[in-house]
Amino acid sequence: MKLFLKAERCVTKCTLDKRPTPPGPQGTGKRRRPTEFALQWREKQKLRRTYGVLEAQFRRHYDEAERRPGSTGFNLLQILESRLDNVVYRIGLGGSRSQARQLVRHGHFTLNGRKTDIPSAMVKPGDSVGVREKSRKLEILVQAADATGQRQIPAWLTFTRESFTARVNALPLRHEIDAQVTEQLVVEFYAR
Repeated sequence: MKLFLKAERCVTKCTLDKRPTPPGPQGTGKRRRPTEFALQWREKQKLRRTYGVLEAQFRRHYDEAERRPGSTGFNLLQILESRLDNVVYRIGLGGSRSQARQLVRHGHFTLNGRKTDIPSAMVKPGDSVGVREKSRKLEILVQAADATGQRQIPAWLTFTRESFTARVNALPLRHEIDAQVTEQLVVEFYAR
């Protein structure tokens, strides 16, 4: 599956389009059917790369999701969606999750009125995420805030353009999370 993490590069140099056979001299035949482990691993990697999380941090998020009551896969998606960098991306102030992560890392945002530069900070229902007073004049944030009307903001978030603040109304439900991933395969990968 194409993740389109670098859209301009994948247009011309995408290996999924170039060759349907595996690499090497023995790759003249068809690809073999992937094993169950390969399918589970790919789903985990897809989820990791979508949210831009390294393996150790992803494992910690999985352990936290396992401790919470309810479905582990759904809990994992909720944890990943409630990261501060993802919330900045969802409200439209970051063009991509990596750009949102960088903006948070550079200290342009506040969480409940306090400056934070930790992209993995967890937001809870009732929290407010705002742009710092000094950062409101940044060209990239002004352009992104003007374009928020064109972008679909999830129902679990509300964004006020005038004050550059977003409010977390609730944690997202499964149908509000647009990750094209089978979370059960990720749970099976870590359960082996």
